[in-house]
Amino acid sequence: MSLPPFPADYRASGVLLHITSLPSPYGIGDVGPTALAWIDRLHEAGQSWWQALPVGPIGYGDSPYQPLSSFAGNGLLMSPDWLIEDGLLRVSDCEGRSFSSDTVDYDAVFLFKRRLLELSWTNFTAGARPDLRPAYAQFCQDHACWLEDYALFRALKERYGGAHYLTWPAELIRRAPGVLAQVRQELASQIDQVRLAQFLLFRQAVRLKQHAQARGVRLIGDLPFFVSPDSSDVWANPELFLLDEQGRPHVVAGVPPDYFSAEGQLWGNPVYDWGALRRTCYRWWVDRLRALFAHVDVIRLDHFRAFAAAWHVPAGAPTAQSGGWVPGPGAEFFSTVQKELHELPFIAEDLGLITPDVHVLRDRFRVPGTRVLQFAFDGDAGNPYLPSNYVTNTVVYSGTHDNPTTREWYEDLTEQQQQNFWSCLELSGGDSSEAAPALVSLAWSSIAALAIAPLQDVLNLGREARMNVPGRAEGNWRWRCTQQMLSGSAFEWLRALTATSNRSAELRSPQTVGSVEAAL
Repeated sequence: MSLPPFPADYRASGVLLHITSLPSPYGIGDVGPTALAWIDRLHEAGQSWWQALPVGPIGYGDSPYQPLSSFAGNGLLMSPDWLIEDGLLRVSDCEGRSFSSDTVDYDAVFLFKRRLLELSWTNFTAGARPDLRPAYAQFCQDHACWLEDYALFRALKERYGGAHYLTWPAELIRRAPGVLAQVRQELASQIDQVRLAQFLLFRQAVRLKQHAQARGVRLIGDLPFFVSPDSSDVWANPELFLLDEQGRPHVVAGVPPDYFSAEGQLWGNPVYDWGALRRTCYRWWVDRLRALFAHVDVIRLDHFRAFAAAWHVPAGAPTAQSGGWVPGPGAEFFSTVQKELHELPFIAEDLGLITPDVHVLRDRFRVPGTRVLQFAFDGDAGNPYLPSNYVTNTVVYSGTHDNPTTREWYEDLTEQQQQNFWSCLELSGGDSSEAAPALVSLAWSSIAALAIAPLQDVLNLGREARMNVPGRAEGNWRWRCTQQMLSGSAFEWLRALTATSNRSAELRSPQTVGSVEAAL
């Protein structure tokens, strides 16, 4: 069954956890054995969905929402254990380093994983695993439309010390063909290393998805709407963005003042030239979606409202307040994608300042919207985040990666707000240790087809476990869970809650559909 949109009788649940946060002896979570064990844990707890954050190669601020490519994978997520299994590394190659079990040190992990990838390349070129060579060659051929530019981009960034590509020599910025041909020869070895790393990572990702399918767990990927200003996307496709003659943005992306920031958020991403994209029948976007669907079942469309209209801020503005709304591609885009992919298995992240045109676009294509319970308790009976105002084709969250953990959120409420929270839940009261279980239970009991909670809320963790603070440039994306956290009683509680809420996978088998409908 292709989902979403969700049928009226569909009920399921899942957990939000980024791959980097998984336990691992290598300083960061990866797509290897611990990811398979995590899928098994979800299955055992009656969960049917795993949602992660974007998995592209990270750039500025270690943010998964500022990737160096919309097509490539993050090499830090590669499993050393599976490289050992493949005969490209030895066990001793991965020993001798000690990492924190609860925090990602990206600088240290980058150096460690880069050395392992260099060793894998050396061993592969020296003759290890010759049986992989045909598959590697086929991979390079199949993905040449993005892989060639990305591999050269990464090799050039290495040559120029990681500097933004707009600081490179002018002939490289404007991609003079003769100069590109020359540097491809000069950097051939580095380019091949990047190609091989992507091949090995994609191969591991296929193994992960196959295991998830075998365990009945669907994977939700996350696609940032905008691309990073310092990315192979912009460097290789400048005609698709609103840039000046020097390749610098005329306007940049952001959002107006909202829940997270009184001055709005100035993201700085280049914005699309939708006219140019339209003339290509949105080919680059379709290819971008198809690349991610190779590894996931459903895509969360981050900043969905920008498909209707995006907030454009003049380049150089100090804040996002001076921006304005500019129409996006609208229904034509989704009609084109539907024609190309034959379905629209998306979730709309329709948070923030949402205007009626966003709802019209979302509902026209039956894309389920997003509801976050932490936004529900302002005393307004018409608040769209209150479960009483949901439709079934909805995904409800206790919180997201941008929110505080529910325990932290509750502790930061005023006493009056806390009382209002308990009153809305028709409970006499409680303390911070009871807030997250109450909110997760409310999500699971709602009519929303899909209920998801961050692992931090399942584990009832506090401010020490927050993943991201919007607007803060440093210190985000570092939280990790430990193996001990995944073996506690929280998953027994989650399994029981899922069963009593009629969201268990076994309750949706063909033999029990009638009983689910009766329960609803």
